[in-house]
Amino acid sequence: MNSVIDVKYILFLAYLALLSMLGFIATDMYLPAFKAIETTFTATPGNVAMSLTSFLAGLALGQLLYGPLVQRMGKRGALILGLVIFGAASLWLANSETILSFNIARFFQALGACSAGVIWQAIVIEKYDAEQAQGVFANVMPLVALSPALAPILGAFLLNITGWEGIFLTLTGLAVALILLTWVLVPSDKHVKGAVKPQRISYFSILKNNRYLGNVLIFGACSGAFFAYLTLWPIVMELHGFAATEIGLSFIPQTIMFIVGGYASKIIIRKLGAEKALKVLLSLFALCVAGIAICTLVFQGLSLYPLLIIFSVLAAANGGIYPIVVNSALQEFRHNAAKAAGLQNFIQISIAFGASSIVAMWAAKGEMAIGAGITICGLLVLAAYKLRGYKSQSQDKDGPSLAVNQES
Repeated sequence: MNSVIDVKYILFLAYLALLSMLGFIATDMYLPAFKAIETTFTATPGNVAMSLTSFLAGLALGQLLYGPLVQRMGKRGALILGLVIFGAASLWLANSETILSFNIARFFQALGACSAGVIWQAIVIEKYDAEQAQGVFANVMPLVALSPALAPILGAFLLNITGWEGIFLTLTGLAVALILLTWVLVPSDKHVKGAVKPQRISYFSILKNNRYLGNVLIFGACSGAFFAYLTLWPIVMELHGFAATEIGLSFIPQTIMFIVGGYASKIIIRKLGAEKALKVLLSLFALCVAGIAICTLVFQGLSLYPLLIIFSVLAAANGGIYPIVVNSALQEFRHNAAKAAGLQNFIQISIAFGASSIVAMWAAKGEMAIGAGITICGLLVLAAYKLRGYKSQSQDKDGPSLAVNQES
């Protein structure tokens, strides 16, 4: 009997993992096809690059749409609607005849993908208690790191066999599969025993909850630190004389360490409880920020290998921090989890985009720009951690605070 339950649980985790990775898969899978798309449409590299910008714009805007939709349609209905939009836009992309049509379709593809990114978190919060939800987040969120590594490889394989159109037809098929799985695995809210109808609450009211906002800002600032690194690291390595192959390989350690950090956090939480585990992981993050600042702002012109090691440890810290702060934030709004998750993701993407844009403006400074960007994000993490400790009146509006504090 237990084995049957375990299999069902593992299948459900796999489904949640696919939902959590959908936006990243759609972002990364077509990257190897840039040149082929450029040739097909007789477009400039800038025209094709605009498709990524269009996708990111849709990804940011869409985060705020699905909370209100869940209130009207329920989680299953809103998720299926989003996946239909994603699938239709992917089919549109495969059959585009102009670069303008292609870029518009990418915007709608991102709007559809947001449903998966927002609602899978709400499903976890409303299906499991705080401790179980923490375990699910710790199992699923590290897998997101696999998509930037695996999606381009799959995209390149499909490009060689089917042309770039096959990439988007594959995404269409993935959307159909997820729609069917959603229909089977996610019950209608009307049929969930003890289900509570989402309460009407504004985004402003959610932001007034200090514990929620503090956790979300930690999530966003940690992401921002990593995006500050990702934005300029290829340029920095190129300036130091490294070849393209070496630059690509340099991202593998961070991917592995992010996954290791995510699963290691489960052990730390089991031994220390989530609050103490977060303190340990944030202390590790702070040490990494200090090390990066010393290597880039104090002692300049050093070898890149110490930085590469520190970045890998930073990735491990982030992998452990993310599941804790996401669960802790969303537990504050168990009956409005979709709306809270959408706002959380919007803030996270906005901070990451801001950090990336700022360091890009100072790209000529190389690793100094990375160090400055990460230091600023580190200070924001410190301020956010202080903020989450102050109780606000709104913390009683959605019921008693259910933030995770599992002490062993």
